[in-house]
Amino acid sequence: MPDSQLITKLRPPKKSVDPFRPYGWLHEQEPGPDGRLVDVNTLFLTNKECSFKCVMCDLWKDTLDEPTPDGAIPEQVRFGLDQLPDAEMIKLYNNGNFFDKKAIPPGGHEKIARLLDGYSTVLVENHPKLCNQSVTDFQKQICGQLEVAMGLESIHPDVLPRLNKQITKTDFRKASEFLISNGIQTRAFILLNPPFLTDPRKNIEWCLKAVEFAFDCGIGTCSIIPTRPGNGIMDQLLEDEDFVPPTLGALEEVFDRALQIGQGRVFADTWDLEKFSDCPYCIEARKNRLHNMNLQQMVLQPVKCSCKRSPLEGR
Repeated sequence: MPDSQLITKLRPPKKSVDPFRPYGWLHEQEPGPDGRLVDVNTLFLTNKECSFKCVMCDLWKDTLDEPTPDGAIPEQVRFGLDQLPDAEMIKLYNNGNFFDKKAIPPGGHEKIARLLDGYSTVLVENHPKLCNQSVTDFQKQICGQLEVAMGLESIHPDVLPRLNKQITKTDFRKASEFLISNGIQTRAFILLNPPFLTDPRKNIEWCLKAVEFAFDCGIGTCSIIPTRPGNGIMDQLLEDEDFVPPTLGALEEVFDRALQIGQGRVFADTWDLEKFSDCPYCIEARKNRLHNMNLQQMVLQPVKCSCKRSPLEGR
């Protein structure tokens, strides 16, 4: 099993980032719990790298090596909001854990909360083991509803322990119960084709099992993320045949079936989908279909193309 030392050793260089500026921002829409489309602003905050060195993660590329300076995050939020239009919901993604004190200094929480006064929902990401009183304190500081997104990744008994995420299914369930009991909304990130599971059909079925488990824990929203190489260790695992990237067809099948579970919202990550398809003729139409399914939360008519075979063969 790869450990933190090997994972770090195989990495390509980090990018150069400014601790007082977010490294990205965007404006989009997504359906709320009631199905109504809401405008969403997202800030990608620059902060200290996550202390959990997950095998599949590449988010460290835009992080700092040292603790985030005091005052940096409120300034990033202020600057980022000035670049964006009004919205009902805001997502603060920080490539790790919002309630890691070295990443997001808690002394800045009150200033951050005041900057977000106009938002009805505030989403942050956090590790299940860091869901504690800091989360409930922040919920009280903001005017809107707090939502916490956590990485479940996989529930396969031979995969989850090898991801170096340092959680169990029990840890995830306890964190979910803690958040829900305190009136905090929840979201789970789930991998399609995590490392160490290379059978195409098993990858589809275990991804769906993770979605079902998350909903059983009370999670309100599941985001399905196709696992990608490119962080060093994942490229090594690909070479060693311990990782197989998913196909676009597999993502389509998983998303179709996950939506039909009918227990909560399900989103499919459509970033860089071109990497999962080798057909230039239908990729845009299939990407648009997934995008519209994200918005409408219903299975739409599949795109017809001569390239499409079974989900396991891909394209």
